[in-house]
Amino acid sequence: MTQRRVVFLIYPGFQVLDLTGPHEVFGMAGERVPGAYAVEVVAVGGGAVRASHGVEVVPTGSVQRCGGPLDTLVVVGGPGDREAAEDPALIGWLRDTAARARRTAAVCTGAFLLARAGLLDGRRAVTHWAHCERLAREYPQVTVTPDHIFARDGSVWTSAGVTAGMDLALAMVEADHGCEVSRAIARRLVMFVQRPGGQAQFSTQLAAQRPIREPLRELQAWVADHLADDLTVRVLAERAGMSERNFTRVFRAETGRTPAAYVETVRVEAARALLETTDITVDAIARACGFGTAETLHRRFRHTLGVTPGQYRHHFSATR
Repeated sequence: MTQRRVVFLIYPGFQVLDLTGPHEVFGMAGERVPGAYAVEVVAVGGGAVRASHGVEVVPTGSVQRCGGPLDTLVVVGGPGDREAAEDPALIGWLRDTAARARRTAAVCTGAFLLARAGLLDGRRAVTHWAHCERLAREYPQVTVTPDHIFARDGSVWTSAGVTAGMDLALAMVEADHGCEVSRAIARRLVMFVQRPGGQAQFSTQLAAQRPIREPLRELQAWVADHLADDLTVRVLAERAGMSERNFTRVFRAETGRTPAAYVETVRVEAARALLETTDITVDAIARACGFGTAETLHRRFRHTLGVTPGQYRHHFSATR
């Protein structure tokens, strides 16, 4: 078996978990499959590098001496990404090194360094949800997929923030050595199992802005308890004591989404929770959450999460 060389690039102000999480995944894979990976950490100069919250990491080498072939290049993220992206020598090294790697990856805002090097041009990519708009604005040639945990486009992989880097690394290990190895690592890391790339980055309740108006806050709580009911704009507007037109305008202004979009995502989130925590059939979940039929729930999961309800339960169920 050929040992795969994995090189992590760090820089001042990097997020330490963006390094240690994926690093641990590859390290455990090497224990599970002896000799599977040789993992290195490099930085400009090769001296100790201070992470964003003060931890210092001593790399195993420098970018200047990182020659030869490699399998996987991983660029970590962190608040220091802006300054790192302005270093032409580092970006040039990144571009050249990616050309001799089988695959290149970025965790969190490490995607900005890949984008600066032109490695994301014409590709789908993701970064931490709080920076997806910036990535799309600064690099319009990149197709940003903000609802994904990680994205793979050809030989280039990108992930959302922090712990999503572990999901990305698990997906790489699964691609290299199969699902049994990745599942064994996930169990050791106390992760239920690898999350699929299409898994949304955060919950509907966190994603939606909290309304200023009390009637709208009360309405959100009521919606969560009446998912199987008729939740059309007409019904919601009457419940809030507004005309349909005014309700739609105010709701969107205060939550950042239309009433219909909000209701659908709350229903999807409720279905996710039931799939994760119960053995209720998909048909029953579809009815309880207001989708009516399993076919409709199936379509919404495919559209929203990129997986079927059955696949979601297989990955996340705590009752398996």
